[in-house]
Amino acid sequence: MRGFIAAILFAIYAITPAAAQETGGTLARIANSGTINLGYRHSSPPFSFLGNDQQPVGYSIDLCLRVAEAVKTRLGRPDLNVKFVAVEADDRLQKVVDGSIDIECGITTNTLSRQEQVDFTNTTFITGASLLVPAGSTVQSVADLAGKKVSVVGDTTTEKALRDRLATESVDARVITVSDHDKAMRMLAKGEVDAHAGDQIVLIGLARTAADPNKFVVAPELFTYEPYALVVRRNDADFRLVADRTLAQLYRSGEIMQVFEKWFAAWGGRPSRLLLAMYALNGLPE
Repeated sequence: MRGFIAAILFAIYAITPAAAQETGGTLARIANSGTINLGYRHSSPPFSFLGNDQQPVGYSIDLCLRVAEAVKTRLGRPDLNVKFVAVEADDRLQKVVDGSIDIECGITTNTLSRQEQVDFTNTTFITGASLLVPAGSTVQSVADLAGKKVSVVGDTTTEKALRDRLATESVDARVITVSDHDKAMRMLAKGEVDAHAGDQIVLIGLARTAADPNKFVVAPELFTYEPYALVVRRNDADFRLVADRTLAQLYRSGEIMQVFEKWFAAWGGRPSRLLLAMYALNGLPE
């Protein structure tokens, strides 16, 4: 009997903390399957979109690929397969929850209500919602939408903020929800809507990648605060730590500026003081 008990105790104490952490959660699933699944948005340039070769590219995609490399190192599995899985605005969080993807690499805003379903990494970008309008439009702000039609991607923080702002300012505008930015751009080009609401930096990307970029302008008003982050499963601290450690190293070393310039320099984009402060604050020491 003593020998049996001793064997059990030995087995328990032989499990190191690191080994115990690997017995469940996202890291264990990835190790067992040999694949890490990255969720991407196909029409949210320059953060997540399909390149000329129809492969996902963008600022958020690059950050997630860095995380994938860190996971390979953490698990000692350089052979891990990286698989991209398309997501939409209305199913991106659910695909994280149900395990269809391990991390979402798009333009998702970290909100307290969303934290009831999922967790977020440290902040990856900061922007705000605005309006994309045809060149020559008189629409400069939400208040100018009276009597007009405005599109917005459904199930987003922008949709809620837009509706709240319209109600607060008693602006009588017709809100048309769409499934993605591509559909909104087609409607805007045809004159089926007078404006499209979205995060300013994404609207700039949509305008620049349009067939004729000169046909669109971004209104100057920002009517929301949008802190982007990568989405991971709730209560999975080990996997989130791998992601946060990856981001912190990028920010701390200054390598994040290479990623920023890769996706924004061609637009003449420069990081705002707020974004630079975010990088500095999240460059946590090891």
